[in-house]
Amino acid sequence: MTAPSGVVVLTDRLVARSGLDCVVAGAVAGGVRWVVLREKDLPRAERAALAADLRAILADVGGTLIVAGPDPLGGDAVHLPAAGPYPPPAHGLVGRSCHHQPELDRLTTEHYATISPVWPTKTKPGYGPPLDIAGLGSLVRASPIPLLALGGVETPEQVTACVQAGAVGVAVLGALMRAEDPTETAATLTSAFHEAVTPVLTQTRRGVTQVSTSGLRPTVPTQGSSLTARSGHGRPQPPTATKSEGK
Repeated sequence: MTAPSGVVVLTDRLVARSGLDCVVAGAVAGGVRWVVLREKDLPRAERAALAADLRAILADVGGTLIVAGPDPLGGDAVHLPAAGPYPPPAHGLVGRSCHHQPELDRLTTEHYATISPVWPTKTKPGYGPPLDIAGLGSLVRASPIPLLALGGVETPEQVTACVQAGAVGVAVLGALMRAEDPTETAATLTSAFHEAVTPVLTQTRRGVTQVSTSGLRPTVPTQGSSLTARSGHGRPQPPTATKSEGK
């Protein structure tokens, strides 16, 4: 199973402008392919029914539902809190919430992690001061697995900055749950992500096309691609030195 990238939606029915299924359907219409179901206060039966509804919405576009907590509710993808369980359960896709280096250091078989808060957030305050882009970049470089930037991501410029810092995507809650038009908001954010990871072709004076790699992560995983290697998680690797013939 592929690790998430791009714009990942975190649900919160208590702040959603309309029914959660309507908001998610709108976000999916705008290009979102990954949704993390939270709603941990619901009884398991109600939460499982909601998971089935959201999976049906995502199935039409080949998207994936990730369930917060160790119980995948009939699926095979979970997102675990920083507090545990350790070691993580064996599922097809396992993510973890992290907030600083010591939590990243505890990761073992997880496939990806969120790192937060990058900017101040109304949804989940209390995890310390915002990391800002410099802090995000530092943790991305030290992480053994791909990181999604989380916390206060609301604008295309923020999405671009997170990608340029090395994040494989952004996790968004408030900007989409509270959006008047989730489809338009999702389309704007996903467009910013795709532009940030797409090579920019420029023409030189001699007519030779050059590729600008500013902010480019050529191996960012997308839906349907294989999971990138843990050792590099999308970073270009140096070429292997070879011996010259006859030596």
